[in-house]
Amino acid sequence: MVARDSLASYDQVIVLSGDAPLITSKTIQKLLDFHNSKRPAMTILTAQLEDPTGYGRVVRKAQASSEVKAIVEEKSATPAQRKIREINSGFYAFDAKLLFAHIDQLGNNNLHREYYLTDMAAILGKAKKGVMAISASDPDEILGSNTRAEMVEIDQRMRLAKCRQLMADGVTIFYPQTCVIDCDVEVGADTIIEPFVQILGTTRIGCDCRVRSYAVVNSSVIEDGVLIRQACVLDGVHVMKGATLGPYSHLRPGSEIGEGAHVGNFVETKKTRLGKGSKANHLTYLGDAEIGEGVNIGAGTITCNYDGEHKHTTVIEDGAFIGSDSTLVAPVKIGRGAYVGAASCITDDVPPDSLAVGRARQMVKEGWVKAKRARRQSVLG
Repeated sequence: MVARDSLASYDQVIVLSGDAPLITSKTIQKLLDFHNSKRPAMTILTAQLEDPTGYGRVVRKAQASSEVKAIVEEKSATPAQRKIREINSGFYAFDAKLLFAHIDQLGNNNLHREYYLTDMAAILGKAKKGVMAISASDPDEILGSNTRAEMVEIDQRMRLAKCRQLMADGVTIFYPQTCVIDCDVEVGADTIIEPFVQILGTTRIGCDCRVRSYAVVNSSVIEDGVLIRQACVLDGVHVMKGATLGPYSHLRPGSEIGEGAHVGNFVETKKTRLGKGSKANHLTYLGDAEIGEGVNIGAGTITCNYDGEHKHTTVIEDGAFIGSDSTLVAPVKIGRGAYVGAASCITDDVPPDSLAVGRARQMVKEGWVKAKRARRQSVLG
């Protein structure tokens, strides 16, 4: 009724149910072709269900007839009508002019004071206008979700269908029932997806990759030959061919991992480019960083990108070596081939091929602990 003015110029109207997402374009075309060939005022897509509980029943004029007498909602159905297994899918094709010529006859004289579009079958039939039905080839296509449990069941069906489509295209998915793969995901042939993997959004994964268990990949581009080890989390990143990630790596939006690069366990990146063949293998945070090719980032390294008000960039040029437990306070630049000594705090640029060490000189006080113990004993008496 609300859409009447918008639809007035059309000859036909197809009505689809928003809570039944399994319907295919092939079945919608089947409904339309039948409607065009028979030319009734209304065509109803139906299905035969083993358990029709919760659905409106289709009452035909005769058992073998395509003509429909009425659609009865379960809430209003008689005991005899509830035994009917043919159900209304909620998908219809209408002759638009006949629909709007009679739609004002809809009323809400029912238990729930609702307007039922399904009542149009009886209204059009009473007006001697044709109402017909055609059954869906696959009853699963018309399943709707009236409860959260039904919604989850439909979600499982859709995701399993996605897994089957990927496997038909040459992807190996172990235990597909455990995987969550969104419909827009693309995966290349000979990639292996292990159990309990989530691949979400618009992710594109190339050929010959392996995604190990408990990885979560969202709206990312993964090129050919990439290994994503266990429990990695990727969100909005680009990983180039032959790279290795994880286990337990966290790649945040804007990260770009170069060809053959390594991002290891408990390494986090954010808006960082890691160049070809570079490695950050352990316990490292790289934020707002431009890192060249062939760079080694030692365990425990941190790029200090935030001063409390603004983000700043760290630049590490090709071939540099960053010793373990270094802190690089941005903005700062480490030149090509330079070395940073372990445990250094770097606040100034390091020229190419230089060694930078930023730490206090080690002191050793021999016998200090022995003297401390002696003093304690003397106090205790």
